Amino acid sequence: MRKPRSALSRFMAPSHKRLSKMLGYCLMLGRSDAWSGFSDVAAARLTIEERAALAFAALRSLHPRHAEMTAAAALGAAGEPLPAFLDEMTTARTWARSAMTAELKCYAVAAFEAMSQADQAAFFRYINEVEIAA
Repeated sequence: MRKPRSALSRFMAPSHKRLSKMLGYCLMLGRSDAWSGFSDVAAARLTIEERAALAFAALRSLHPRHAEMTAAAALGAAGEPLPAFLDEMTTARTWARSAMTAELKCYAVAAFEAMSQADQAAFFRYINEVEIAA
């Protein structure tokens, strides 16, 4: 005997139905490998706009701090810089290449504010020279 379908079920795209079922399995399993698979399937079955709407709705359901941490983890934020052991500039440049824009801005301002006035002036001159050279 065939199960009765809801009225809206008839109008749902087959790819959306399959993705909905996979979402249920991911919620049931609750494992990172299941969610990773969901991400791959969503990329294959949903448009960019649909995935963005799904991400937006999920992030909006979280407390702002949790939403920020989740987005940072998804985007691969660099986190705080590690201590430099040998070459400080190489370490700083390596960190900066993987940092998100917000991280770069925050650490740049904090580092500038922590400098002495003489170092701030020297840095300001350096920035102006680099800008002119570019």
